[in-house]
Amino acid sequence: MGAGDGIGDGIGDGIVVASVGVGAQRYCSGHAQLPDRARNIATAGVLLIGFRPLPGLIVMQVWMRRLDLLDLSHASVRMGLRLLLGIVLFALGLWLAARIANLMRRALRRARVEPTLIPFLRNSLYGALIVLVAVSVLGFLGVPTASLVAAVGAAGLAIGLALQGSLSNLAWGVLLILFRPFHTGDWVDAGGYSGSVEAISLMHTTLVLADNRVVVIPNAKVGGDAIVNYNRRGTRRAQVQVGIGYGEDLARALQVLHDMLVADARVLSDPAPSVYVAALGDSAVNLTLWAWAQRADWWPLQQDLPRRVKETLDAAGISIPFPQRELLIRRMPVAARADRSAR
Repeated sequence: MGAGDGIGDGIGDGIVVASVGVGAQRYCSGHAQLPDRARNIATAGVLLIGFRPLPGLIVMQVWMRRLDLLDLSHASVRMGLRLLLGIVLFALGLWLAARIANLMRRALRRARVEPTLIPFLRNSLYGALIVLVAVSVLGFLGVPTASLVAAVGAAGLAIGLALQGSLSNLAWGVLLILFRPFHTGDWVDAGGYSGSVEAISLMHTTLVLADNRVVVIPNAKVGGDAIVNYNRRGTRRAQVQVGIGYGEDLARALQVLHDMLVADARVLSDPAPSVYVAALGDSAVNLTLWAWAQRADWWPLQQDLPRRVKETLDAAGISIPFPQRELLIRRMPVAARADRSAR
């Protein structure tokens, strides 16, 4: 080996030492969390390369692999701690959501909100808070939440379209419970039926008909049509029509019937009862009687009034005429009848 070869090998070794040393220095400066042992290994490897290149390179390669494993272990620990913290945050969020929902339930009870509506509102708020907590925790763990929110929105839209009828009943149930156009026990015309309200739920309304049949009406049908509530004001008007003959004393008949209404304890004095001439019929003067009563007294009074009107008029000697027709018969002369017969 000549002098030139020795000089070349020395220069090559110097370049290797400088390159590896600079690389190790940069790597160590970029990983400040490395322990002193790793730094010592790096220094020893650099020095060894300066004296024995091949063993030094092997030592540096092993050292680099150990550093990669060290970085991997640090990342795993950080990810594990982040996951554990996310679980703790989710559990804490569930606890806070339950507390907030329960506080709202107590507030609604103190505000005397309809009891049927309180569990629905409480559970709705609780579900919304859980979704908010879940999205927040996933964002904390590094999961992209934009695509997740879009997926949840699409799923909600699909479910809403599939349950359109049920959701419509649910929405109308909430509105009926909030605005209360009728209460339990009221007699109403709703959904094409007339009956007493037995129950109002979020999905349907139950009516008891006059013959004791029970009909269950979807709330969308109840709220989508006109509702007639006969008990909302607390009082109802009983009404009866009767006809008297044209030859009877009209003023006396009006007074007799009015006195009969005033004497009935079920008839209210305010509004006062009234009797008036409704129409002049073909064979009678038609009278109408109005009498106001409390809701509980209305039906017995309405059933009793026709009988009492008949008995009162009979006692006063005032007749209730039958339908009458007047027939006019003309007699034809005998000659005219014979002439018509000949034809």
